Amino acid sequence: MKIEEITSLISGTVVEGEAFIDREVDCAFASDLMSDVLTLRTDKSVMLITGLCNMQTIRTCEMSDIKVVIFVRGKVVTEEMKELAADNDMVLITTNFSLYRTSGLLFNTQLPGVY
Repeated sequence: MKIEEITSLISGTVVEGEAFIDREVDCAFASDLMSDVLTLRTDKSVMLITGLCNMQTIRTCEMSDIKVVIFVRGKVVTEEMKELAADNDMVLITTNFSLYRTSGLLFNTQLPGVY
């Protein structure tokens, strides 16, 4: 599924990485526990859905080779987060929807989860 389609589906806003919205995402993972994100082992293009909006999230995604992050519940992405994401060719998206609703909308499109 293309990032552009995902953003539209969740009424999201791309706050960083607009140049990459044509990328495909193979699967999604929803978590606020970055320790769980670090355990992911896949060669697929993973998108993280989370309510944890801080530098640790971006650093964790950098280490896990995750290039797309959706921040739920209207979280505000800082300039520092945007800069680090830009350095790693990441796409950061915000939505006012909850983690539950965002995950449900994506699940209904048949976008698979990591597990």
